Amino acid sequence: MVALNADVMRAIAPHFSGENGVRQNEIITAVGAVLEDTLTAYDIASPLRAAHFLAQTCHESAGFRTTEEFADGSDYEGRTDLGNTQPGDGPLFKGRGLIQLTGRANYAKYGPLLGVDLIADPSAAAEPVMSLKIACEFWKQLGLNAYADQDDVVTVTRRINGGLNGLDDRKALLATAKAVLSGAPIPPGTVKQGDNGPDVVALQQKLIAAGYSVAADGDFGPGTDAAVKQFQASKGLTADGVVGPATWAALG
Repeated sequence: MVALNADVMRAIAPHFSGENGVRQNEIITAVGAVLEDTLTAYDIASPLRAAHFLAQTCHESAGFRTTEEFADGSDYEGRTDLGNTQPGDGPLFKGRGLIQLTGRANYAKYGPLLGVDLIADPSAAAEPVMSLKIACEFWKQLGLNAYADQDDVVTVTRRINGGLNGLDDRKALLATAKAVLSGAPIPPGTVKQGDNGPDVVALQQKLIAAGYSVAADGDFGPGTDAAVKQFQASKGLTADGVVGPATWAALG
């Protein structure tokens, strides 16, 4: 099996640029350094279990680019079902972790399980390594290994999310994770204007081979966007500049 490390996480996750890319790199670097040991400790290290875990945490963390929900948590104020009984509990105990821990009651429950006082220091839940441990403990508490062993992404999603929000994305990430962990070649991900990285370089090289004048610099700028739209139109595809599976297939 492929080693569980930062390289695996980067191969599974979508690519981001700018501040999002910087933050994603920080999280992946920190988590990747302890990923294999942590998943092994929680018995999540088999290829199928690890694939499900990494797909779900990648989705829940917006592509490994945050360990804290983007909202300020004020919507949770007064939510007694989450144990938020004191003024300010909503923002204080907002969602944190690769699978987000939300509400005073959950912080109180998971802190002792992890050997930390998350009530005294809620922000510790957003520290990358702790965010991984939270996700692993959550996985354990919900018994998700059993559903991963059955390759049941629907039930895993439902137990994490409470519904099926983002199921298509979770399925796509799972397919990528399985391929990564098997060592199989990974198809390029979806890219669009503003993205950068190796998938953009691969796109630009294919456009050059198809006769378009673009630079293979890894930066999906206006010139690459214009070339993509021209190519898509020439192939009868939706000329939206978004390079997904259909455009990749047409590029050959």
